[in-house]
Amino acid sequence: MNDAVEHPQIPAFVLVRPQMGENIGAAARAMWNFGLDRMRIVAPRDGWPNPSAVAMASGAGRLLDEAVIYDDLAGAVGDAAFVFATTARDRDLTKPVYSPEAAMAKAAQMIREGRRVSVLFGPERAGLENDDISRANAIVSVPVNPAFASLNLAQCVLLMGYEWMRAQGDVVAEQVEMAGTDWADNSEIEHLARHFEDRLDTAGFFYPEHKAASMKINLRNMWSRLPLTRADVQTLHGTLRQMVRWKERG
Repeated sequence: MNDAVEHPQIPAFVLVRPQMGENIGAAARAMWNFGLDRMRIVAPRDGWPNPSAVAMASGAGRLLDEAVIYDDLAGAVGDAAFVFATTARDRDLTKPVYSPEAAMAKAAQMIREGRRVSVLFGPERAGLENDDISRANAIVSVPVNPAFASLNLAQCVLLMGYEWMRAQGDVVAEQVEMAGTDWADNSEIEHLARHFEDRLDTAGFFYPEHKAASMKINLRNMWSRLPLTRADVQTLHGTLRQMVRWKERG
């Protein structure tokens, strides 16, 4: 894939001197999980193409087929208006340091403005060198355990890819799978509450009598707090009916 046809709405992920083909393939899978397919590879240690990368990519082989190979980092980021460098170590370089979330939010904003963005990932053994990072505009630092700060290449790519998707607003924080039903409306909850009260009244639950009203209010308050579906309501009605039948048989 040449630069003229690369998708302008996503950042380029640049693997700098990756050492193992398996990690390149795993990085491709991680990228494609989040819709990222602008892969660039700088001086892969074991040459290119790499059969181990293809085997590990498993479904994301297109990214490897279309990856652009560069001899040096300068060529790989030559078209970028802004470059992020991922690193887990402190560096003696004066640069802004972003969290992954903030970095991808900034990347999304710049890309919306028509600017190209690249994200650098270093080789597995020791990460990016200071010479690599000196070519970047900013550093991305992941808040990890300081006693074990090293991230696998594909893990780091996955993390940045996820934050990219979050920056697009495509991550839903919470949702409920309704499994063929719908939420019960107030009239259905009211009918269930009455049914429940009737059964409890028959069982002599509302005792002593002067506390019955407050007990019923507490029960109604409980029902109003429960996120019941129509299927739940039907199940509870059936349970109450069966309990009555069981007692009558006894």
